[in-house]
Amino acid sequence: MSDNTYQLIKRGLDVSSLRQKTISSNIANVNTPNYKVSKVEFEEYLQKAIDGVNLSKTNELHFGASKLSDVEPIVKKRTNTAYNDNGNNVDIDLEMTELAANEIYYSALTQIINAKLSSLNYVINR
Repeated sequence: MSDNTYQLIKRGLDVSSLRQKTISSNIANVNTPNYKVSKVEFEEYLQKAIDGVNLSKTNELHFGASKLSDVEPIVKKRTNTAYNDNGNNVDIDLEMTELAANEIYYSALTQIINAKLSSLNYVINR
């Protein structure tokens, strides 16, 4: 397994874990007045780093990464919407859907890393 493959899978697992915490916080605050949803942004930045596209920099750690492992997730508040009368913008159906999608993503990454490590273990023990 190449170092880049391992690093990408590890980074994906880390981002998925952060996304799980962020979505869980959104769900927990579904009835909190004026609570604004947080979202994890990462995949677009990673894809641009893979494609070698230069991004405008707002923070040295977030954009224009020289290595794929330097690309960091960003947690942003969505402040331009309000779904509830109390100023809260949590859409519980959307959050539950994103939670399920994130669980599937995390599970897929763990299956990939397990398969790669099993193959490596097989070769070593052969």
